[in-house]
Amino acid sequence: MKGKFITVEGIEGVGKTTNIAFLHKLISGTGKEVVLTREPGGTPLGEAIRGLLLDPQYTGMNADCELQLMFAARAEHLDKVVWPAMEAGHWVLCDRFTDATYAYQGGGRGIDVERIARLEQWVQRDFRPDLTLLLDVPVEIGLERAGNRGALDRFEQEEVAFFERVRQAYLEMARTHDGRYRVIDASQPLEAVQWQLAEELQPELKA
Repeated sequence: MKGKFITVEGIEGVGKTTNIAFLHKLISGTGKEVVLTREPGGTPLGEAIRGLLLDPQYTGMNADCELQLMFAARAEHLDKVVWPAMEAGHWVLCDRFTDATYAYQGGGRGIDVERIARLEQWVQRDFRPDLTLLLDVPVEIGLERAGNRGALDRFEQEEVAFFERVRQAYLEMARTHDGRYRVIDASQPLEAVQWQLAEELQPELKA
């Protein structure tokens, strides 16, 4: 494909929204067309599925149901947004992608990663991000920040131990996929975080 696919990952409260806006401005400033999107979501159908996944009234949702809803939204997202944009030569900047499924449904829920991998291959084939930026903070910091935003969604209401498992799953993926992962210490002041993001993005912009 002609464009680039950049994903931003992390637990709740790491500052994804602010830093994705920064990355979008940075990439656009080089003259590249950038499509900003998110998972689950990114399409009308995907956003409807997102609503189900985040709604606290569905607390206790079966883990397999949750997993398959994630990939259903992803299949639509890839077909309608990501792949067409990249074929047109655009860059796609995505708030979470399949690594979040490994972290939340694999690490957090305890679903066997081999089952997730089979769905990943079925839905995505060999398609993977060009670069994944992992914004990392200790769980207690992330949850404190998330709590200050207002009402908590279904995932944000999980216990601390759940997010510890999610964070460790992310860090393990960063260790085993270090060719595309860059870990950013998001507990730093915002200026320092964004300086590091800009540094990590430079090789992709120059490629």
